[in-house]
Amino acid sequence: MHGSLLLAALFLVGCGHDPRVRTDTAYLGGFQRQTQPQRANFDNVSYWDGDHATGAPSIRIVLGEQRAYFYKGSELVGISVISSGREGFGTTTGSFKITQKSRDHKSNLYGDYVDAQTGAVVKKDVDVKKDRRPPGAVFDGARMPFFMRIVGGIGMHEGFLPGYAASHGCIRMPGFMAERFFATVEKGTPVTVTH
Repeated sequence: MHGSLLLAALFLVGCGHDPRVRTDTAYLGGFQRQTQPQRANFDNVSYWDGDHATGAPSIRIVLGEQRAYFYKGSELVGISVISSGREGFGTTTGSFKITQKSRDHKSNLYGDYVDAQTGAVVKKDVDVKKDRRPPGAVFDGARMPFFMRIVGGIGMHEGFLPGYAASHGCIRMPGFMAERFFATVEKGTPVTVTH
Protein backbone atom coordinates (compact mmCIF):
# COMPACT_ATOMS: atom_id res chain seq x y z
CA MET A 1 0.00 0.00 0.00
CA HIS A 2 2.75 2.46 0.96
CA GLY A 3 4.66 1.60 -2.22
CA SER A 4 1.65 2.28 -4.45
CA LEU A 5 1.13 5.71 -2.80
CA LEU A 6 4.79 6.56 -3.43
CA LEU A 7 4.47 5.42 -7.05
CA ALA A 8 1.32 7.54 -7.50
CA ALA A 9 3.06 10.57 -5.99
CA LEU A 10 6.05 10.13 -8.32
CA PHE A 11 3.71 9.80 -11.27
CA LEU A 12 1.89 13.06 -10.39
CA VAL A 13 5.13 14.98 -9.86
CA GLY A 14 6.54 13.59 -13.08
CA CYS A 15 3.53 14.80 -15.09
CA GLY A 16 4.41 18.40 -14.31
CA HIS A 17 7.57 18.02 -16.37
CA ASP A 18 6.23 15.63 -18.98
CA PRO A 19 7.67 16.70 -22.37
CA ARG A 20 4.43 15.58 -24.01
CA VAL A 21 2.51 18.36 -22.21
CA ARG A 22 3.07 21.74 -23.88
CA THR A 23 2.22 25.04 -22.20
CA ASP A 24 1.29 26.71 -25.51
CA THR A 25 -1.51 24.26 -26.27
CA ALA A 26 -5.13 25.23 -25.66
CA TYR A 27 -6.73 22.15 -24.12
CA LEU A 28 -10.47 21.42 -24.14
CA GLY A 29 -10.68 21.64 -20.35
CA GLY A 30 -9.23 25.13 -20.44
CA PHE A 31 -6.49 24.43 -17.89
CA GLN A 32 -3.68 25.80 -20.05
CA ARG A 33 -3.38 29.51 -20.75
CA GLN A 34 -4.36 30.61 -24.23
CA THR A 35 -1.45 32.25 -26.04
CA GLN A 36 -3.24 33.04 -29.31
CA PRO A 37 -5.84 35.83 -29.65
CA GLN A 38 -9.41 34.55 -29.85
CA ARG A 39 -10.48 33.83 -33.42
CA ALA A 40 -13.90 34.02 -35.00
CA ASN A 41 -16.02 30.90 -35.00
CA PHE A 42 -15.43 28.31 -37.69
CA ASP A 43 -17.85 28.82 -40.59
CA ASN A 44 -19.19 25.57 -42.00
CA VAL A 45 -22.46 27.14 -43.18
CA SER A 46 -21.67 29.79 -45.80
CA TYR A 47 -21.71 28.82 -49.45
CA TRP A 48 -22.31 30.37 -52.87
CA ASP A 49 -23.72 28.58 -55.92
CA GLY A 50 -25.29 31.48 -57.81
CA ASP A 51 -22.88 32.31 -60.61
CA HIS A 52 -24.86 30.42 -63.26
CA ALA A 53 -28.36 30.83 -61.82
CA THR A 54 -30.83 33.25 -63.40
CA GLY A 55 -33.62 35.35 -61.99
CA ALA A 56 -33.91 38.60 -60.08
CA PRO A 57 -31.75 38.71 -56.93
CA SER A 58 -33.22 39.12 -53.46
CA ILE A 59 -31.92 38.68 -49.92
CA ARG A 60 -33.66 37.44 -46.78
CA ILE A 61 -31.92 38.02 -43.45
CA VAL A 62 -33.13 36.06 -40.41
CA LEU A 63 -31.76 37.62 -37.23
CA GLY A 64 -32.75 34.72 -34.96
CA GLU A 65 -30.69 32.35 -37.11
CA GLN A 66 -27.87 34.86 -37.77
CA ARG A 67 -28.08 33.92 -41.47
CA ALA A 68 -28.50 35.72 -44.79
CA TYR A 69 -30.17 33.84 -47.67
CA PHE A 70 -29.53 34.93 -51.26
CA TYR A 71 -32.06 34.06 -53.97
CA LYS A 72 -32.14 34.39 -57.73
CA GLY A 73 -35.80 34.23 -58.64
CA SER A 74 -37.18 31.61 -56.25
CA GLU A 75 -33.95 29.57 -56.17
CA LEU A 76 -31.75 29.71 -53.05
CA VAL A 77 -28.20 30.17 -54.36
CA GLY A 78 -26.26 31.22 -51.26
CA ILE A 79 -26.27 31.26 -47.48
CA SER A 80 -24.02 33.34 -45.27
CA VAL A 81 -23.47 33.42 -41.53
CA ILE A 82 -23.83 36.96 -40.19
CA SER A 83 -23.36 39.04 -37.08
CA SER A 84 -26.16 41.58 -36.74
CA GLY A 85 -26.81 44.37 -34.22
CA ARG A 86 -26.16 43.64 -30.57
CA GLU A 87 -28.44 44.68 -27.70
CA GLY A 88 -28.96 48.43 -27.78
CA PHE A 89 -27.93 48.55 -31.46
CA GLY A 90 -30.52 46.22 -32.97
CA THR A 91 -30.73 45.68 -36.70
CA THR A 92 -33.91 47.22 -38.10
CA THR A 93 -36.45 44.69 -39.41
CA GLY A 94 -38.67 45.21 -42.43
CA SER A 95 -38.64 45.22 -46.22
CA PHE A 96 -35.94 47.36 -47.85
CA LYS A 97 -33.94 47.79 -51.04
CA ILE A 98 -30.22 48.24 -51.58
CA THR A 99 -29.75 52.03 -51.77
CA GLN A 100 -25.95 52.27 -52.01
CA LYS A 101 -22.96 50.09 -52.89
CA SER A 102 -19.47 51.11 -51.74
CA ARG A 103 -16.55 48.70 -52.21
CA ASP A 104 -14.15 50.50 -49.83
CA HIS A 105 -16.62 52.06 -47.38
CA LYS A 106 -15.55 53.42 -43.99
CA SER A 107 -17.78 54.24 -41.03
CA ASN A 108 -18.32 57.89 -40.21
CA LEU A 109 -19.45 57.02 -36.64
CA TYR A 110 -17.28 54.16 -35.36
CA GLY A 111 -13.54 53.65 -35.55
CA ASP A 112 -10.37 54.95 -33.87
CA TYR A 113 -8.82 58.29 -33.03
CA VAL A 114 -5.30 58.29 -34.46
CA ASP A 115 -2.41 60.72 -34.16
CA ALA A 116 -2.62 63.18 -37.08
CA GLN A 117 1.16 63.05 -37.65
CA THR A 118 2.07 59.38 -37.12
CA GLY A 119 -1.20 57.53 -37.62
CA ALA A 120 -0.69 55.68 -34.31
CA VAL A 121 -3.93 54.76 -32.52
CA VAL A 122 -4.59 57.21 -29.67
CA LYS A 123 -8.03 55.87 -28.65
CA LYS A 124 -9.47 52.62 -30.01
CA ASP A 125 -13.11 51.66 -30.73
CA VAL A 126 -14.69 55.09 -30.43
CA ASP A 127 -18.17 56.39 -31.16
CA VAL A 128 -17.82 59.98 -32.46
CA LYS A 129 -21.18 60.86 -30.90
CA LYS A 130 -19.94 59.94 -27.40
CA ASP A 131 -16.12 60.00 -27.38
CA ARG A 132 -14.32 63.35 -27.52
CA ARG A 133 -11.45 63.63 -29.96
CA PRO A 134 -8.12 64.01 -28.15
CA PRO A 135 -5.95 67.02 -29.15
CA GLY A 136 -3.81 66.27 -32.19
CA ALA A 137 -5.90 63.26 -33.19
CA VAL A 138 -8.09 62.61 -36.23
CA PHE A 139 -10.89 60.12 -36.71
CA ASP A 140 -10.17 56.96 -38.73
CA GLY A 141 -13.44 55.20 -39.57
CA ALA A 142 -13.78 51.43 -39.25
CA ARG A 143 -13.36 49.60 -42.57
CA MET A 144 -16.61 48.17 -43.98
CA PRO A 145 -15.59 46.51 -47.29
CA PHE A 146 -18.29 45.59 -49.82
CA PHE A 147 -20.86 47.81 -48.08
CA MET A 148 -24.47 47.46 -49.27
CA ARG A 149 -26.71 50.03 -47.53
CA ILE A 150 -30.30 48.96 -46.85
CA VAL A 151 -31.74 51.53 -44.42
CA GLY A 152 -30.30 54.58 -42.65
CA GLY A 153 -26.75 53.77 -41.56
CA ILE A 154 -27.37 50.00 -41.71
CA GLY A 155 -25.93 47.82 -44.41
CA MET A 156 -24.34 44.47 -45.15
CA HIS A 157 -20.54 44.32 -45.32
CA GLU A 158 -17.46 42.23 -44.60
CA GLY A 159 -16.71 42.10 -40.88
CA PHE A 160 -15.76 40.15 -37.76
CA LEU A 161 -18.02 37.19 -36.94
CA PRO A 162 -17.87 36.12 -33.29
CA GLY A 163 -20.82 33.72 -33.67
CA TYR A 164 -23.51 36.01 -32.23
CA ALA A 165 -25.09 39.45 -32.75
CA ALA A 166 -22.27 41.93 -32.01
CA SER A 167 -22.41 44.88 -34.45
CA HIS A 168 -23.70 48.45 -34.14
CA GLY A 169 -26.67 47.45 -36.33
CA CYS A 170 -24.99 46.44 -39.58
CA ILE A 171 -25.03 42.91 -40.95
CA ARG A 172 -21.46 41.59 -40.97
CA MET A 173 -20.54 38.72 -43.29
CA PRO A 174 -17.42 36.71 -44.13
CA GLY A 175 -15.33 38.46 -46.77
CA PHE A 176 -15.89 35.91 -49.55
CA MET A 177 -19.67 36.07 -49.06
CA ALA A 178 -19.82 39.87 -48.82
CA GLU A 179 -17.85 40.03 -52.07
CA ARG A 180 -20.25 37.60 -53.84
CA PHE A 181 -23.36 39.41 -52.56
CA PHE A 182 -21.83 42.78 -53.54
CA ALA A 183 -20.97 41.59 -57.07
CA THR A 184 -24.48 40.20 -57.62
CA VAL A 185 -26.80 42.89 -56.19
CA GLU A 186 -27.76 46.20 -57.77
CA LYS A 187 -29.30 49.31 -56.30
CA GLY A 188 -32.95 48.40 -55.79
CA THR A 189 -32.34 44.71 -54.93
CA PRO A 190 -34.97 43.74 -52.32
CA VAL A 191 -33.76 42.86 -48.81
CA THR A 192 -36.11 41.51 -46.12
CA VAL A 193 -34.96 41.46 -42.49
CA THR A 194 -36.99 39.37 -40.03
CA HIS A 195 -36.62 38.19 -36.46
